[in-house]
Amino acid sequence: MTEPSSETGSERPYRGLFLAIEGVEGSGKSTQSRLLGDALRQAGFTVTVAREPGTTPLGERVRALVLDGSELEIPGRSELFLMLAARAAFVDQVVRPALDAGHIVVSDRFELSTLAYQGSGRGVPIEEIQRANRLATGGLSPDATILLRLSPEEGARRQERAAKRRDRLEQESIEFHRRVARGYEDLADWVPGVLRVDAAGSIEEVRMAVLSAMVHRFPETFASSGFTTYRSDSVMEPGPSDL
Repeated sequence: MTEPSSETGSERPYRGLFLAIEGVEGSGKSTQSRLLGDALRQAGFTVTVAREPGTTPLGERVRALVLDGSELEIPGRSELFLMLAARAAFVDQVVRPALDAGHIVVSDRFELSTLAYQGSGRGVPIEEIQRANRLATGGLSPDATILLRLSPEEGARRQERAAKRRDRLEQESIEFHRRVARGYEDLADWVPGVLRVDAAGSIEEVRMAVLSAMVHRFPETFASSGFTTYRSDSVMEPGPSDL
């Protein structure tokens, strides 16, 4: 595939493309990650769709501990290091091999979540998170991050309508989730490669906005691939695991 260029025009040290999808709880990250992966495959790309924390055996163990362990009182820094331990395995075992093989990786969450949740939400200093994250990732960052913009109140309503069992983070107060949402907005102003997409519309409207953002950001990769004309046959109402 065509090598993506950075904002400065320099080449990446790998042949693939690394994309992340971010947003508050209920914004549809899992649904849009799946649909973006479908669109990319339909256009002829080899795609790895993954979730974070998760995907690797270690990541899934950490996910169960941090998200399902509602009885645990996990301090903010402990939560941070658990997430980063999972991320180090995710990068080494999933992301880098796929990128080196020329694949597109679509990740449901990555580093922006850590800055928003453990930074803005928990109050761990952003500079400390950035240093620790660089160690965990070896300096690897997404080529682009789609931020699905949605109010935490609407995200909670979506989860209620889907009868989703709330995990440990989702059970946090609305004030916590408002801090996370504000953190995302602030971070999008200075973290490179963040593309804002309004997530308040229908699944199909958001899907098309995500595809449009991709074509606009990487025209050399997507403009002539048939990517823009793809129409999904798999758009459906999200289940609890998609929110």
